[in-house]
Amino acid sequence: MCLGIPMQIQAIDGFIAHCEARGVTRDVSLFMMQDEPLAAGDHIVVHIGYAIQKISPQEARTAWELYDQMLAAGD
Repeated sequence: MCLGIPMQIQAIDGFIAHCEARGVTRDVSLFMMQDEPLAAGDHIVVHIGYAIQKISPQEARTAWELYDQMLAAGD
């Protein structure tokens, strides 16, 4: 199973977004979403280093809640 990780864009430099999620920062390629208008503050789904979808803040929160539930069930 593959998971997409919700992250928030902090800054954009060309086709690279500097993103953050739960204190972890990553540089993410925006190449696959080059036709989508993106800006700092937007939420995206990241899969293997690429942004694959723009999502709302609520969708990002819901995804993290589900991930937290899955992790708690595994303990």
